[in-house]
Amino acid sequence: MNSVRIQLMTDLQRIETEHYRLREGEEHRRFISLMLEYIGDPQPELRDELIYPAFYEWILEQRQFSSDELREILAVLLDEQHLFHGIGVQGDDTVFTRTFTILVIGLIIQRHREQPFLDAAGFLTLKTALLRYYTEEKDLRGYVEEGGWAHSAAHGADALDELVQCPECDERVQLEILEAVRVMLHNGAYIFRDEEDERMATIVDTMIRGNLLARERIAEWIDSLAASGSQPRIRSQYINRVNSKNFVRALYFRREREGLGQELQEALLTSEMKLNKFTVESIHSVQ
Repeated sequence: MNSVRIQLMTDLQRIETEHYRLREGEEHRRFISLMLEYIGDPQPELRDELIYPAFYEWILEQRQFSSDELREILAVLLDEQHLFHGIGVQGDDTVFTRTFTILVIGLIIQRHREQPFLDAAGFLTLKTALLRYYTEEKDLRGYVEEGGWAHSAAHGADALDELVQCPECDERVQLEILEAVRVMLHNGAYIFRDEEDERMATIVDTMIRGNLLARERIAEWIDSLAASGSQPRIRSQYINRVNSKNFVRALYFRREREGLGQELQEALLTSEMKLNKFTVESIHSVQ
């Protein structure tokens, strides 16, 4: 067995019981290096229950890292051995490295929103990497029986939700993010069944609540999702349509109680009708 891995687990278990406070003579840097090495461990006990909570506590709750240290950690997270490790591959354990890397990136983005430390070039690098990841990720499994949560679409959506709230995100960037969400919904291969649609809906809900993007732009984008309802009836079209329909419903019911406004309400209801093959207009043509 890997003695370094076992020792890391033992140390993090002890650190957790001591409320994430290090003992005299210990440094965060020593643990961070190993946590980054094992961030995609196939066993959820280390990856999900120990490494991620430690990052959360030290980055957001205790604010242990300086701006320089956060930039250093982010640079590692964005590299080919972390966010893009095995990108494009499906069905193997590399997905855990990518999806837990992007969860930690989301924590760092939240920290940046609250106390900016990225310059324009650094933010551009971050934005470009996140959008590349969300459009290139092909392993869309949610819960993996022998490995726990992979949940790439959901974890990526969490990071994008943090990104849209950054002041650096102008209209162009907001629209780029919406396009990445559309690509994920229209992946043509995987119907989301582990509430990924809800996590993606949060991105657009945040845009609406924060008035981050003009509602007519959001309505136009919602209309574009409905295009999958009229495409040739092959398996990939079916997947795109069902994902879009579930997303539209999730967003509608998220916002309906607080008021969508006429333009968005009409866009969502019209799109749902076009995507729903069980409406009165389309019931006789269902296949």
